[in-house]
Amino acid sequence: MLQKLKNQKEEELKRKSLAIKEKLFQLKAFKQAKTIMFYLALHFEVETRLMIREAIKLGKKIAVPTCDIKAKKIIPCLVNGLEKKDFKQGAYCIDEPSDKKLVAKEAIDLFIVPGLAFDPKGNRLGRGLGYYDRFLSSLPQHAPKIGLAFKFQVLKRLPHNLPHDIRVDKVLFA
Repeated sequence: MLQKLKNQKEEELKRKSLAIKEKLFQLKAFKQAKTIMFYLALHFEVETRLMIREAIKLGKKIAVPTCDIKAKKIIPCLVNGLEKKDFKQGAYCIDEPSDKKLVAKEAIDLFIVPGLAFDPKGNRLGRGLGYYDRFLSSLPQHAPKIGLAFKFQVLKRLPHNLPHDIRVDKVLFA
């Protein structure tokens, strides 16, 4: 799956990411959310920076994950902006805010989640380190968890080992 992601043409990735953004922005959960946690996409994932930029324009507060490697956990931090100066390279070469303003998980209304693969039931295959599974298992029940994926990432069925593999409530794809 990782190879398929990396082999996508940039134009296709952008086109599909825009279609996924449109689906996300139409959701009631998105429209009602005041604070949303996005992931900062790697170059081959569903692009989220455009989504973040537009959500900020709509008045949403945006959080993104930072990794505490020693504790092996994700810590949500608010985003000030999307300029290069607003970020530094964090753990696993993933951008994170330069100025870490922590936000409580309970204050987040919607969680946007990455994955290598999903199935229609919301089962999710991550990268194997368990950061998101630990994080998702600790979230308040009221806040929806939405996975973003390209169509080829949504498989008929994924093996899952609950409680380790935490499902998302919905998967948006194009």
